[in-house]
Amino acid sequence: MVDERKDGAYGTPQKYDPTFKGPIYNRGCTDVICCVFLLLAIVGYVAVGIIAWTHGDPRKVIYPTDSRGEFCGQKGTKNENKPFLFYFNIVKCASPLVLLEFQCPTPQICVEKCPDRYLTYLNAHRSQDFQYYKQFCVPGFQNNKGVAEVLRDSDCPAVLTPSKPLARRCFPDIHSHKGVLMVGNETTYEDGHGSRKNITELVEGAKKANGVLEARQLAMRIFEDYTVSWYWIIIGLVIAMVLSLLFIVLLRFLAGIMIWVMIVMVILVLGYGIFHCYMEYARLRGEAGSDISLVDLGFQTDLRVYLHLRQTWMAFMIILSILEVIIILLLIFLRKRILIAIALIKEASRAVGYVMCSLLYPLVTFFLLCLCIAYWASTAIFLSTSNEAVYKIFNDTACSVAGKTCNPETFPSSNESRLCPGAHCQFAFYGGESTYHRALLGLQIFNAFMFFWLANFVLALGQVTLAGAFASYYWALNKPDDLPAFPLFSAFGRALRYHTGSLAFGSLILAIVQTIRVILEYLDQRLKAAENKFAKFLMTCLKCCFWCLEKFIRFLNRNAYIMIAIYGTNFCTSARNAFFLLMRNIIRVAVLDKVTDFLFLLGKLLIVGSVGILAFFFFTHRIRIVQDTAPPLNYYWVPILTVIIGSYLIAHGFFSVYGMCVDTLFLCFCEDLERNDGSQERPYFMSPELRDILLKGSAEEEGKRGEVEE
Repeated sequence: MVDERKDGAYGTPQKYDPTFKGPIYNRGCTDVICCVFLLLAIVGYVAVGIIAWTHGDPRKVIYPTDSRGEFCGQKGTKNENKPFLFYFNIVKCASPLVLLEFQCPTPQICVEKCPDRYLTYLNAHRSQDFQYYKQFCVPGFQNNKGVAEVLRDSDCPAVLTPSKPLARRCFPDIHSHKGVLMVGNETTYEDGHGSRKNITELVEGAKKANGVLEARQLAMRIFEDYTVSWYWIIIGLVIAMVLSLLFIVLLRFLAGIMIWVMIVMVILVLGYGIFHCYMEYARLRGEAGSDISLVDLGFQTDLRVYLHLRQTWMAFMIILSILEVIIILLLIFLRKRILIAIALIKEASRAVGYVMCSLLYPLVTFFLLCLCIAYWASTAIFLSTSNEAVYKIFNDTACSVAGKTCNPETFPSSNESRLCPGAHCQFAFYGGESTYHRALLGLQIFNAFMFFWLANFVLALGQVTLAGAFASYYWALNKPDDLPAFPLFSAFGRALRYHTGSLAFGSLILAIVQTIRVILEYLDQRLKAAENKFAKFLMTCLKCCFWCLEKFIRFLNRNAYIMIAIYGTNFCTSARNAFFLLMRNIIRVAVLDKVTDFLFLLGKLLIVGSVGILAFFFFTHRIRIVQDTAPPLNYYWVPILTVIIGSYLIAHGFFSVYGMCVDTLFLCFCEDLERNDGSQERPYFMSPELRDILLKGSAEEEGKRGEVEE
């Protein structure tokens, strides 16, 4: 039966070339036009950054803003010693105006500290408490009006309630005491007219306001957790880095043993997770409230609540058990392929051993990515804060001029204030009507697009550099004598000197797809309120298609960069040749490439699982490190998830060196089989150990495939 993969359907196999000794040094520049486009785009990106930094004001993000648009707690201003924002009547924050204007329709002032006692203006204005109460009135207030006039003009709040600062904003200190909701130590309060009411009314109003601000408060609490736990998070990430580096170094010398140890350890870690979930599930048996279902409980911002439910631990146990069974079954069915993959990893370990500085290259990529992220984030912040302060008229009752823009300096004597006696002019949001302000959305999209382009370019540069170094190792007939000096630096220099345009081309295609995905996510969020099922279905299909397209382009780019590093051809030619080469060896791709990816995934899971378990025990106060203990947190899952995600990224960075080495050696192996036949005239460049096991495994797979086709 004719195999079309060998018959030209996927290109012509490489022919024997006695002069070919690995990466070609006599090469020329490729995809110059894309290089020029990249340079022009970078110049435009710098120009956008300069414009944003000229108009932007990050203080609008850092500091809260009072009703006059002035910052609280900023040095050099009259509010320097007033870091907290106080709301006259936070119950009004439950108004729909908050969703429309992003501002509570109540006066807001900067204060030195939040109220710590319950007090009404009616009781305070003629007592010794007035000096304390006066600090929560508008600046410059004089006690020369009647009570009704003061409350009508919103010069002072009608009532003070004990509050606590949260992200520099004063929120009522609502808590439960013996099943009764309380604010501070009070259960009743007086309104502005002297009648005494149950504090539950204020609590319910505050809860409505908090419902509107719940997402914001959640973000603020998470931010607070980061401020007190960042030190321990960094320590956890350093531990992950040390473990990753240690694992990679041991993999260099004990590849076979380390792979099997890694497999056993992953199974044991998952087994311990199942055991721990079962013990927690058994411990909660009979405990009051532990049998409530997750559906009945609903979503809670304090995720610790879920850990008191038996159903939560049952779900964790089922998920881990399924994952354990899947991994064990894969290991059983892939046992022969794993032996082949281990041989390839051993060869990769030898290559890494001769190019040891390649283990440090992820630090270069990490540094360059940090620069890209820092520039993108700072530009995004400056763009989002480059609007002007907009003031609008707010009124509790219906008013014809409510919602219109106003000037706080001239509003008291304006015609609008006479039309609506109870209205007040206060800061609403930051905006503008100039051409620059109308172009802000487009500039933000350009900012995101350039971030994707530059980040993908940095990753592509790393892939070409590592591929060039490892290809030099493979195509050295007498290893390591024929290995060139400083192969990593030589590959880096070739990539920048000759192939900046090709890297820009490949990263540009990926950046366009990623930008489209971001726009689709934005449109999806805007369409969530719509009831058009066809539009939702179409959006879901588009998101799925572009996700698949991004994955395919990543795969194609990665192999194209390997061919660029070896042959120095342009991006399109390299992508075509790499794709055809893989298709001509599709069986070997299934046998080797994906199995090694699976083994590397197990290694990442081992490191992430180990560091994650350590972080869980530490931040839940189950273990102590020396004399220090974990800081008090609102949500202990915040630092735990951060450590887990960071550990995975760190482990992925180190394992990416091995992954790129394996992919490069695999493509070189396929080329070697096409160019040479193992004779004395045309010897294989692969090592004897790699040749024996790879050719044997490939022959078995081809035999099985032939039996199936017959």
